[in-house]
Amino acid sequence: MTAGRILAYGLLGLPLAFAALPIYVHVPRFYAEAAGMNLALLGAILLGARLFDAAIDPWLGWLADRVRRPRMVALALLPLSLGFIALLNPPRADAGLWLLASLTLTYFGFSAASVAYQAWGAEIGDDSRQRTRLTAAREGCGLIGVILAAVLPLLIAATLVDGVARLAWILPPLLAVAALITFKDSLALPGGVSKPGVAAHRPVPVDLLPSLRRALADQSFRRLLLVFVANGIAAALPATLFLFFVADVLQLESASGPLLALYFVSGAASLPLWVTLAARRGRVVAWGLAMGLSILAFAGASQLAAGDLLPFALICLASGMALGADLTLPAAIAADMGERQGQAGACFGIWNLVAKLNLALAAGLALPLLALAGYTPGAATGLPALIFAYALLPLLFKALAGLLLWRWRHSLEI
Repeated sequence: MTAGRILAYGLLGLPLAFAALPIYVHVPRFYAEAAGMNLALLGAILLGARLFDAAIDPWLGWLADRVRRPRMVALALLPLSLGFIALLNPPRADAGLWLLASLTLTYFGFSAASVAYQAWGAEIGDDSRQRTRLTAAREGCGLIGVILAAVLPLLIAATLVDGVARLAWILPPLLAVAALITFKDSLALPGGVSKPGVAAHRPVPVDLLPSLRRALADQSFRRLLLVFVANGIAAALPATLFLFFVADVLQLESASGPLLALYFVSGAASLPLWVTLAARRGRVVAWGLAMGLSILAFAGASQLAAGDLLPFALICLASGMALGADLTLPAAIAADMGERQGQAGACFGIWNLVAKLNLALAAGLALPLLALAGYTPGAATGLPALIFAYALLPLLFKALAGLLLWRWRHSLEI
């Protein structure tokens, strides 16, 4: 497969990730400020919506094994666009109900597109190395999308809240352009990304529950999921609390966009390093080294105080490098396992369920607990609890993930 076709596949990852950053990072603070919602109610709504989102992923994965994956991706883009516009334009009244309804629609479109898109990449890759390159292209383009979503709000508006709201109108044209390029093969144009001679994905005549049981019967896949859970919680906590930490602990709210951009630029720049290292030393070894780098980077975050821009920028730089491995290597291993089973859709349905449970727990538990601890956004109360949840708790989960990865290293490298 040529580099051009690999890039054509990966390009759709840009607008999908562009949508994901506001959904998972900006929405908590956006609704706390723009709609005046208290953290306990906000956390409960986010938890409920994300649990629904996670629950439908196995069904979406099963569906992706029974229909043409490009068609499923294309159909999912409309509810994603409509839901995203609604999500970032809340009314003054009934903001809680609006948040729940718009999040549900956005999550449905985003999840359907993501599961089918990931399974599509597993399908068109011929071997482990090619699937790693396809995953790297998808996640690399995704990181570019995340960078755009991080820096644009303060470039297109005077305040972060107004800038986040305007992102809603940028996503639809981004989706349209990227989808046109990625789907060139489906439109009978040259330069598409499907394997030669493969006109469509053949449905698998297996019911939903047997399909999920078959995926989970694979011991190596179960072990990979456990590592992914521990590592995912370690990433989800700081992702949820990043804006609160920067604004209230570091008191550098105006620098939040550039810091996010630095984090994701570092992740994108590190992708060739991790792909090369994985090819030479194995994906498990490369992923383990990335976990160690992340632990070293975050170890000093709890000691930061107001105005510590440079030390935190260095933390963003190093942890961003580790992010490149987190996004590429475990998903590439999962793609191999899914193709080995002959049902990549089911595997990625479970995979995305686990990823979203991590994010749901991070928002649904961390925010209400911080409220109980006395933390209020924009105030000076409860900051020790915020520092613990942002900087120290993730280290424990990252260390657990590293220990499990090392213990099961021989069964995870295919």
